[in-house]
Amino acid sequence: MRNKYLQTAIYFFGIVLTTVIAIAIINPQYFQAIAGNTTKIGADAPPTQLPDVVKQFNSAIENASKAVLPTVVAISVESEQENQFSDFFKDFHPFFGGEDQMPDKQKVQGFGSGVIISSDGYIVTNNHVVDGAVKDGIKVILYDKSEYKAKVVGTDPSTDLAVIKIDAHDLKPAYFADMKDVKVGEFVVAVGNPLGLDFTVTKGIISAIGRGQLQLPKKSNYQIENYIQTDAAINPGNSGGGLFDLSGSLVGINAAIATETGGFMGYGFAIPVDIVKIIAEDIIVNGKVNRPALGVMIGEIDKVTAKSLGLDKVKGVLVNDVIKNSAAAKGGLQSQDVILAIDDTPVNSVPELQSVIIRKKVGEKIKIKIWRDKKEIEKTITLEARNEDISSNDVSGGDNENSMDNNSLVNFNKLGFTVAPLTKEQKDQLKVSNGVYIVSVKRDSQAGQRGMAPNGVMVTADMK
Repeated sequence: MRNKYLQTAIYFFGIVLTTVIAIAIINPQYFQAIAGNTTKIGADAPPTQLPDVVKQFNSAIENASKAVLPTVVAISVESEQENQFSDFFKDFHPFFGGEDQMPDKQKVQGFGSGVIISSDGYIVTNNHVVDGAVKDGIKVILYDKSEYKAKVVGTDPSTDLAVIKIDAHDLKPAYFADMKDVKVGEFVVAVGNPLGLDFTVTKGIISAIGRGQLQLPKKSNYQIENYIQTDAAINPGNSGGGLFDLSGSLVGINAAIATETGGFMGYGFAIPVDIVKIIAEDIIVNGKVNRPALGVMIGEIDKVTAKSLGLDKVKGVLVNDVIKNSAAAKGGLQSQDVILAIDDTPVNSVPELQSVIIRKKVGEKIKIKIWRDKKEIEKTITLEARNEDISSNDVSGGDNENSMDNNSLVNFNKLGFTVAPLTKEQKDQLKVSNGVYIVSVKRDSQAGQRGMAPNGVMVTADMK
């Protein structure tokens, strides 16, 4: 009998103990309340549950970011620039004596990004990232924190691209997207090293394709502008980094931002991956870019111009002038022709025409559909190597308003541009006998809105 009571007591004690342990595991706050601690921090559950489609979208961004981070590198560049105080302190030496201790040049440290394009160490970045680097002044940091010295293989200021090389193997190169599959509105991630924050990922969409006429600072007389526009945050230091779609494919190389403050203000720009591939392959094989050229000076078509030329709508690209002895001249193009298509590909802006030509090879024959005398005709032209001294958009050779005699300037204030007579050097360079040099154009003026750009030549006005 006594053993029976003992067994019953043990049984109930076990039940109580099990219950206490269960409560402690499931609801530990119960014991805190007993102990007098009634403060509960945080809610028991999130206020809403994520739909499966959102979870999948988050996973897509996470997976893409994880996959592409090892293909992006940080770049540190040491360069020299003129010491702005050197001349200032030299003026005091006669008064205080002593030797000149202020160097004429000072070391400057810059930062950027790059994308690995081959397993044996070729990396593509922006020309402006490595431009002016001193000998052995380029250092590359991989995602695994390993560091390498890099050398410049070649640069192309016209597209703001450069290829550098590190002595490494078994690297993870980027996969190049097909630009035909890249669409406005699709999500992308920008990966780089903005503001010294290594390997940062930002998200956005492709806002536009083929963006040009941005009037960005130039490193070359001839500037190719055919950008992908994105609202993924791009800041200083992102230059040369990658813009990737959610499959992890490289869409473009981040190059610039539209800003008035020096920081991100909503839009950034990337060089399309197909142009990147062409330029990088050319540099790796030849050490330079062998770029084909038509040999024309071109401009945008607006409603006024279209009407004056007899076009039924705004389309094509206007030929303002044809360079003598160029491929275009030999093929029969004339000033005031309108280029409608190249090899059946319509071209309706300067960036579109540049984008088509840059994909061609020197010596390649192309068919050009043009509008002349209010009818369509076709010409066959053999592309020639571009003369680096002649530009289809910039003929100044570096001259600007400040280097000219102000007495020679003519201001068209209502239209928003300023011109000056062509110098003999400019005429010889362009092989033109008439025209005026476009010194400056106000961006918001009538001239600016119709595509006129500074550093060009006006050869006709009102068809005269």
